[in-house]
Amino acid sequence: MNNPTPIPEETTWWSKFFVFSALLSLVILVSGPIGYKFGLTGLAPSLISILVALVGAALVIVVGLVMAVIATRKSLRRDRNLIFVAIAISLIPLYFVVPQMLKAQSVPGIHDVSTDTANPPTFVVLVSERKETDNDLVYEDEVLGSKTATMQNQAYPGVQSITSELSIEDSLNRAANILKEQGLEVASVDAMAGTVEATATTAWFGFKDDVVVRAVNNGSNTVIDVRSVSRVGRSDIGANAARIEKFIAAFTSI
Repeated sequence: MNNPTPIPEETTWWSKFFVFSALLSLVILVSGPIGYKFGLTGLAPSLISILVALVGAALVIVVGLVMAVIATRKSLRRDRNLIFVAIAISLIPLYFVVPQMLKAQSVPGIHDVSTDTANPPTFVVLVSERKETDNDLVYEDEVLGSKTATMQNQAYPGVQSITSELSIEDSLNRAANILKEQGLEVASVDAMAGTVEATATTAWFGFKDDVVVRAVNNGSNTVIDVRSVSRVGRSDIGANAARIEKFIAAFTSI
């Protein structure tokens, strides 16, 4: 006599709900920044969407672990496996958001970084692009007497002027090429003013940061200074300093 074919174990609605909730958190995580990038929503709603996605993902993980134990005790293997899939999906928002939140707490709340804090390089061409932006181009230490320079120097000691044997013209050309290689859009190379201006655009939110490189004679050498300023946001979470440090490393490499 043949053994009866075993009836396949069916998953319950609640395990499917966990997977749906995890996927929903992932969709919310992505939709907010994309909506802001393409002008479909404001910055505040897009940031709230990230918080919602983070809370939702955390709930799926915490409650999911409890339900996974219950499913294991009741021998509901398919439910347990679905819950583990939901937990794995929910780790994605935490992987992207939590490190940024921790970094925001560890860096100063500034968005204007310069290798020369006493006399920061100035923008000319990109001024017109910033008319509708939240942040102006006035270096805060110059007007408000703030401690921007002190905070910058303490947090980013590697942001320092470059001294080069290259001529001003060669320095500007090298700077422009490096900025292009690093994904920035070069707006101007002005040999008379000794400056290069460019814009960096982030992949996720589409935030724009403007960069100006200045080259001046100093005896037989050329001094190169770099300034990077965010168009929106009080804090740049270290992005401008990282951009300048990356530029310095590329410029000084042989």
